[in-house]
Amino acid sequence: MMSHENPNTQDTVVLGEGKYFTFLRTGCWEYIKPKNFTGVVLIVPITDDGKVVLIEQYRTPVGGKVIEIPAGLIGDQEHLADEDHAVGANRELHEETGYEAATMELLTNGPPSAGSNTVMLSIYKATGLKKTGPGGGDHTEDITVHEVPIPELRAWLKRREAKGNIIDLKVYAGLFLAGIMA
Repeated sequence: MMSHENPNTQDTVVLGEGKYFTFLRTGCWEYIKPKNFTGVVLIVPITDDGKVVLIEQYRTPVGGKVIEIPAGLIGDQEHLADEDHAVGANRELHEETGYEAATMELLTNGPPSAGSNTVMLSIYKATGLKKTGPGGGDHTEDITVHEVPIPELRAWLKRREAKGNIIDLKVYAGLFLAGIMA
């Protein structure tokens, strides 16, 4: 029988801190914990005419342009400390893509990498989209918005990868959870 108890009974040591993360060690386990935000939302936006809205932006940690689903931090600003995740998802969707959603359906939530961090993600399916702004992100972001017809998604992603883009694996997870890709 497997034990579900924490094998790391030693004290936790802070190894370093930044604006958004604390780097910790408990026993021999090193991991990061969120700091100054309460969660992360990811959005799978689907237009009424059958397109998925994806974004592209340069990501310093991987040194290249990444194709992603829109996403963002929740509670990372003082006035948003108690923000509802569905409301935050719609705020991030609008900021990054220029779309607002009539419906935000929670598909799942959980850790993206339980072995390396304590961050919790919430993935939403956004429908009833209405274009109400330019998108492109905030002053710290340079986001390109792509609207891809659902039947062309696989081929489009393969072409982007062949051109040197990195495809965030959460794109595939979100598309699967939204029932778009098996």
